Amino acid sequence: MKNIRNFCIIAHIDHGKSTLADRLLQITGSVSDRDFQNQVLDDMDLERERGITIKSHAIQMEYEDKGEKYLLNLIDTPGHVDFSYEVSRSIAACEGALLVVDATQGVQAQTISVLYQAIDNNLEIIPVLNKIDLDAAMIDEVEDQIIELIGCNHEDIIHASGKTGEGIDVILDAIINRIPEPKGDPEAPLQALIFDSIFNSFRGIIAYFRIFNGTIKTKDFVKFINTNKEYDADEIGVLKMTMTPRKVLSAGDVGYIISGIKAAAEVKVGDTITHVERPCLKAIEGFSEVKPMLFAGIYPVDADDYEELRNSIEKLQLNDASLTFVPESSVALGFGFRCGFLGLLHMEIVQERLDREFDMDVITTVPNVQYLAYTTKGECIEVHNPSGMPDPNHLDYVEEPYIKGSVITKADYVGPIIKLCIESGLPEYRQS
Repeated sequence: MKNIRNFCIIAHIDHGKSTLADRLLQITGSVSDRDFQNQVLDDMDLERERGITIKSHAIQMEYEDKGEKYLLNLIDTPGHVDFSYEVSRSIAACEGALLVVDATQGVQAQTISVLYQAIDNNLEIIPVLNKIDLDAAMIDEVEDQIIELIGCNHEDIIHASGKTGEGIDVILDAIINRIPEPKGDPEAPLQALIFDSIFNSFRGIIAYFRIFNGTIKTKDFVKFINTNKEYDADEIGVLKMTMTPRKVLSAGDVGYIISGIKAAAEVKVGDTITHVERPCLKAIEGFSEVKPMLFAGIYPVDADDYEELRNSIEKLQLNDASLTFVPESSVALGFGFRCGFLGLLHMEIVQERLDREFDMDVITTVPNVQYLAYTTKGECIEVHNPSGMPDPNHLDYVEEPYIKGSVITKADYVGPIIKLCIESGLPEYRQS
């Protein structure tokens, strides 16, 4: 285990994470020149068209330093806040993180948000100042912002450019020397955390996991603790540019398992894999439960496609655990599902993926938020549509969603922002 390093790349949207990952893959020889394309880990058409990362992508790299071979398990994560649940899962599977900050834009909202998640998980943070080759780069100013944010020293910040490849060797050196090796006991009962899963129409559901304790071998008899289902490990392996089978995986490794699972409900992201004969005493603490921010109804254009739509959403949920859904019916649209999303972009991407990946024609209702209506009898009713609001005679009071947010800005803009807060009628704001 002393030569394994598990790390992720976290940053605000468009700060150059995927380009930086490209350079790491090229320098370590993990991708051939023939297979290389820009943003090589963004393998979804939607990701390439929009220039954003939607899914976390795990890949193993091999790197030699001072005569020793190291296995580097990289997870490239999305930068948009609507996919922040992907980031939380990646962080749970790692010991370290590259915090990438764009030298032309400085520290931004998602940088701070993901940093706090990483600190909560006791990850080793390596700050990287990216895009230093650009004329608009504000190197000294952004360095000061990073130091103020994480309390590091000037010499801890790595200057790099994903475009030119400058500083990539320094990043690899920092990954090996600053990120701790995985902890765990290969001889202990198996304890592996499922951090992602995908559906393959030929091989069933493929679960991606990180082993914290123990060892797993091909053909082992394993069980998933939360669902209490038992399977044979038909194939296990590591995630390179393609899935590469292995006979044995041990503590510290990141890999995949194929067990011929066909039902989406049997695999839960955050579940723990252990052996049937020698189980671990407790499940690994997974990730915090996802909380949808907005809701919309999704209905099939053809009522006969209802079951097919259910199957499609279940398969999509395997790959996107932040999507929630419950059945609902509408007088006008018939039977469908009320789906919960993390934001408007998330909703748009789910619609697109249902169309492209599952060939589903759907009608989506206007997105709205959830209200809690309390009646005079003390009942609490979840209201998703105005038509669901109780009669005024029976209504006591209504709770509506609020957010508690922080605005981080330069001193020059404090006055106008306070004015905006007052004009918007915000119930409470505090300047700090």
